[in-house]
Amino acid sequence: MIENPHAKSFQEVLDAFSVSDDGLSAEESAKRLEEYGPNALVESGGTSALQIFFEQWKNVLIIILCIAVGISALLGHVVEASVIGSIVFLSVLIGFMQEYKAEKVMEALRNMAAPLATAIRDGEEIEVKASELVPGDIIVLTAGDIVPADGRIIECANIQTDEASLTGESLPAEKSIEAIAEDAATGDKENIVFSGTHVTYGRGKAVVVATGMETEFGKIANMLQSVKTELTPLQKNLDKVGHLFAKIALVIVAVIGVLGFIRGQSLIEMLLFGIALAVAVVPEALPAVVTISLAISVQRMVKKHALVRKQPVVETLGSTTVICTDKTGTLTKDEMTVQQVYCAHNLWSVTGIGYKPEGGFELDEKEADPSASLLELLKGGTLCADAVLHQNDEGVYEIHGDPTEGGIIVAAQKAGIHKADIDSAYPRIDEIPFTSETKKMLTQHKESDDSTMIYCKGAPEVVLSCCDRIWLDEEEGELTDAVRKQVLEAAEGMAKNALRVIAIARKGNASLEDSESGMKFLGLIGMIDPPRPEAKTAIEKCKTAGIKVKMITGDHPVTAKAIADNLGILENDKVLIGSEIEALDDEALSTELNTVSVFARVSPTHKLRIVSLLQQQGHIVAMTGDGVNDAPALKKADIGVAMGITGTDVTKEASDMILTDDNFASIVSAVEEGRGVFGNIKKYLIYLLSANLGEVALMTGATMFGLPMPLTAAQILYVNLVTDGFPALALAVDPHPSDLMTRTPRNPQKGMFTKGMIILLIARGCSLACVCLGIFAWILHTTGSLTQATTLCFITIILIEFLLAYSLRSERKSILHNTFKNKWLNLSVILQLPIFLGILYIPFFHKPFHIVAPALSDWFIVLPAALISVPILEFAKYIVRKNGYEL
Repeated sequence: MIENPHAKSFQEVLDAFSVSDDGLSAEESAKRLEEYGPNALVESGGTSALQIFFEQWKNVLIIILCIAVGISALLGHVVEASVIGSIVFLSVLIGFMQEYKAEKVMEALRNMAAPLATAIRDGEEIEVKASELVPGDIIVLTAGDIVPADGRIIECANIQTDEASLTGESLPAEKSIEAIAEDAATGDKENIVFSGTHVTYGRGKAVVVATGMETEFGKIANMLQSVKTELTPLQKNLDKVGHLFAKIALVIVAVIGVLGFIRGQSLIEMLLFGIALAVAVVPEALPAVVTISLAISVQRMVKKHALVRKQPVVETLGSTTVICTDKTGTLTKDEMTVQQVYCAHNLWSVTGIGYKPEGGFELDEKEADPSASLLELLKGGTLCADAVLHQNDEGVYEIHGDPTEGGIIVAAQKAGIHKADIDSAYPRIDEIPFTSETKKMLTQHKESDDSTMIYCKGAPEVVLSCCDRIWLDEEEGELTDAVRKQVLEAAEGMAKNALRVIAIARKGNASLEDSESGMKFLGLIGMIDPPRPEAKTAIEKCKTAGIKVKMITGDHPVTAKAIADNLGILENDKVLIGSEIEALDDEALSTELNTVSVFARVSPTHKLRIVSLLQQQGHIVAMTGDGVNDAPALKKADIGVAMGITGTDVTKEASDMILTDDNFASIVSAVEEGRGVFGNIKKYLIYLLSANLGEVALMTGATMFGLPMPLTAAQILYVNLVTDGFPALALAVDPHPSDLMTRTPRNPQKGMFTKGMIILLIARGCSLACVCLGIFAWILHTTGSLTQATTLCFITIILIEFLLAYSLRSERKSILHNTFKNKWLNLSVILQLPIFLGILYIPFFHKPFHIVAPALSDWFIVLPAALISVPILEFAKYIVRKNGYEL
């Protein structure tokens, strides 16, 4: 391997690898294959399915429940042991299935590699396995080939390669054999072909300079394997919840155990209490509710063109503070569109965006019919083009061929010029293809009177040099120095607006070889990949929501700046390019990130570094991309967003979310959904956790007052899973507030338990415990029946849960505000009532639940008691609202 082969002449590179035009010998290639290893990507050791499965059992909530299962089984409580065991296994299975969707990034990268290659060995062109290529091999490249390894070009016949997946460039890269600057960015290395890219045009040879993990793709693979996936804020918060409740359980068990020992209670009684407490302290429904509610949100987001691959990311989206976005195809349409035309000293504007041939022409900001000079210009540009406009089965217009030519063809069709018609009317009889050296293309056509016409398309300065006249509307004019200057100024003005400028000229009754002079200049066509109309609105929405948007692209800085300025992304009129990023240390670059919002000509390493530094600043970063070059940064980001239409398989596998319409506005919709999801998660967390807190307080209070356990393990399980589970799910799909995107992003560092949430948890938990303990103690005292006291306590807690579910529909507004608007909550309560009454009045359920059928008079006790908890929670909400506490 040699350093910076692009900065050396091709002969120096050949000499460095000790190879001639005849290529390597079979003996030498075998020797180098042993030395360098196969030309293949190597995957570091992954995690087996068994390891993933066992990892699920390390969850503290699962461990507590497993202990409860073991003790229940030893004591012969089969019902409790079976139910708890089923819950444990279901939670483990859900976690395993989510994590078992192993990353297939390496497999996708390998699939992009060429299986075979044409190499020169012992002076002959032979087909070899791409994996057997070695540094120093000379490979032959033709249009349609996948480049099998990184190579320095030594022969070039108009080679162009599609490097969009690696550099982000939307147009094919033109290649040459000349040495270039040592510090050139990947996208500017015109004499290097890269493994995994496609040859779209031309033919040539290259000497292999890097194979396997040393190629640009290999370096990306290394970065992908070194990037560690972080837990989402939701996962971190739920882990904290689990540990907190485990600590609470241990403390209470220890305290109650000591009290029980002092009172002389038996070991069996203490074990039974331990089971009941473990069941009470663990929110068994939480994993299921979180999973199901996230799944519902995932389905909602599909309708908004966002396909979520990892459910917890839905909630993470709601915390997003920075969106790092690619330009081509995300902020823009990835469809070259003619916006300006200069002819006969007039500057025309062309309306309409993309490949759909709808729009018109404006002159001096007024709609106007195309002039004769404009029609001739568009006719010439269309005849001197090979691309074809096609409408697919879905009615979507596509360009087959060069996108620049596609833009001209679409503009011509807006003027009523259809390529198929004029190709038929003026058949092409000869041509000279475009080359990077000549920077022009010539085609010769037969006219209706059997004369011929040559059309030329190319760079403005090149085409102008072949012209001595200019087409005007009424007559032709001489192309004087003053007129040339005027034309070049018009071209420069278009270029400053980031337009790609193409010049068109013509010459009648001449041969192609006689086209270096005497041509008539027709005009200039300026085009650009335009911003999506909805992207600007979405960016404004981000600003209102306190989300920063940064454009990170491999494209040219002039183009990036123009698009960013148009969309309102550009800050301080500054664009930072890859070479400048390279020169900055982490501290300096971190400072620049606070003020710079546009980064151009960047490499995969730069993208990864930008994302990492933003995360170090405390930001939650969403990163979009479509090429292989984006994959490491996507994997590192908190939310990696791949493009569903233009994205490579590598990018999709590294991502957390895929946009099915490649549209930036869809990311913003997903962020809004994520914010709504988190708000609903907090609702049902308060609902579930406060119920568990109330149950723990109830059990603890009963023991401290020397009372029997007011609830059995089976009753607690029913409350936690059925009574709490279904209303919690209904709260998870509560309609989102209309002001979500006017709020600033929440700080994930603050954790789940804000001051407002703690107040609501304590108010709800304590009111439940006090009311239920009062009912239990009173009934036990007046009747002496433990079963009846337990039954009424069980009924009271269920009624309280029903009522408080409605109160928690809004953490701020009163229970009287749109009380029954959530139809799913209404349905969950209505459907539970027959089950609940069946347990109470069907004798079959009495023994497992340790209850008796309540009398009619009992309902006049439990109903008023349950209602007491509502004003307590409403008062707590008033306190939170009045003091502006964060929820």
